[in-house]
Amino acid sequence: MTHARAFTTDQLTVRVFDDVGALAVAAAADGAQAVREAIEERGAANVMLATGNSQLQFLAELVTHSDVDWTKVTAFHMDEYVDLPPTHSASFQRYMRERVAAVLPFKEFHYLSGDTGDAAREADRYAALLRAHPLDLCCCGIGENGHLAFNDPPVADFNDPADVKIVALEPASRQQQVAEGHFATVDDVPTHAITVTIPALLRAERVLAIVPEARKAVPVRDALEGPITTACPASYLRHQPHTILYLDAESASLLAP
Repeated sequence: MTHARAFTTDQLTVRVFDDVGALAVAAAADGAQAVREAIEERGAANVMLATGNSQLQFLAELVTHSDVDWTKVTAFHMDEYVDLPPTHSASFQRYMRERVAAVLPFKEFHYLSGDTGDAAREADRYAALLRAHPLDLCCCGIGENGHLAFNDPPVADFNDPADVKIVALEPASRQQQVAEGHFATVDDVPTHAITVTIPALLRAERVLAIVPEARKAVPVRDALEGPITTACPASYLRHQPHTILYLDAESASLLAP
């Protein structure tokens, strides 16, 4: 699959594709290759995947890679709302179960549960699982406010001492969930979430940031052309030489030529 252009910003490799379909095919092929290489090296692979509308085509492509021995893969996801049951249509656990785990025969898929009644304990449990399963691959997105996972600008910490934490969601994040159709009103969106932190995400051997769509053009421009700051958490990707950022023509539309 050819891409329209590729360039480097600081230490970050950026690839721009004509459309989301081409982006998804290329990113899924790269992700599948990273998993195969981990399995070849040590007989197993640990993978973290992101949710959200922007990930749908990528994940749909990833699950077609039947040449990967998924029975040797342990999978994780990035975040979950506090006090939201996994049966809720907006639950990220449900998103992963239906779109990925129901299709691929993973060795294990470790889910974050938001409705245990003790979010702090759940965060600690998940952090321990991540320490026991160092990530070979992390596939993430970028939020409309520049967040990585649910590390919104007010709570993002590039040197976070925690691997998983509870965060208050800023209005922009909650509004994005309404705009994507997951909740009817902002008042329906939970106010807090459990999220994997930025250092824990980027500790993976390989990071693929899959960021299509016109609504991501502003955070993409801010991440690549603005200062590296928690005001746009995704800007920190520019310090990650093991990361590739995948854009389509729409999400790259505000970048300098």
